[in-house]
Amino acid sequence: MVCVTQQKSCEKLINKGSKLIKSESDEIFVIHVIKDDWRYFSEMKESDALEYLFTVSKAVDAELIVYKSDNIERTLSNTAKENKIDTIVLGKSLEEKKQQNMIKRLKKQIDFPIHWKIV
Repeated sequence: MVCVTQQKSCEKLINKGSKLIKSESDEIFVIHVIKDDWRYFSEMKESDALEYLFTVSKAVDAELIVYKSDNIERTLSNTAKENKIDTIVLGKSLEEKKQQNMIKRLKKQIDFPIHWKIV
């Protein structure tokens, strides 16, 4: 599972996730979660951003899923559990404080074995 944001640099994450595929039975999910009161993709036009994510995901045979949720970490955790995800790919967090660091918050939410790839 590759967790992406609205940034165009997410292509690097998606490509990293695709390199983890070991067999034909492996799947890759590209997930973007936004809070209910946020716009989908800050400065990009929403249609352009979705088209971009869809195109990049399709190029590596990944399934793109976009959620709206007030609890991003729970949504990512539930998606990982429901899809029997064994590896999560995330971009490196620039946040130093635990409460602002998505990686730390998500690791706290996940209650099952998972491999972490921080790019």
